[in-house]
Amino acid sequence: MSEQPQVPQHFEIQKVYLKDVSLETPNSPMIFTEQWQPQTEVRLETGATPLTEDLFEVVLTVTVTSKIGERTAYLAEVQQGGLFTLRGFPEPQMGHMLHAFCPNLLFPFAREELASLIGKGGFPAVLLNPINFDGIYMQRLQQQEAEAAPVTAH
Repeated sequence: MSEQPQVPQHFEIQKVYLKDVSLETPNSPMIFTEQWQPQTEVRLETGATPLTEDLFEVVLTVTVTSKIGERTAYLAEVQQGGLFTLRGFPEPQMGHMLHAFCPNLLFPFAREELASLIGKGGFPAVLLNPINFDGIYMQRLQQQEAEAAPVTAH
């Protein structure tokens, strides 16, 4: 048996771009007259779509919702996209590259856009802490493995 020649690993950023951006301030301007002690929630999503054999679009969606009590001060969302060339990565490593490594590269762009957007809405700046995409990815894998494990009755 002859083995397939190993393709050398290659990674390259082709483009980083804003795919979608939105800011909703449903209770302005009255929200500006209130005492500012908001509860802020941050939601993250990642997605990867193959465009060709070795070109992938990775989209990181970051949603920040800020409420005062039950009233929404603002909802800001950024979909930060990137085109990446990935070649020669084995399947398990490919998932990590697309759902952890690439989102790590996109996050600073999304964070900057969100800070600008929220500031333009008239609200105090929000500084998002770094995100451990590697940890999130590993947690998701463990959760999928646990869900796929057969349930045995005793």
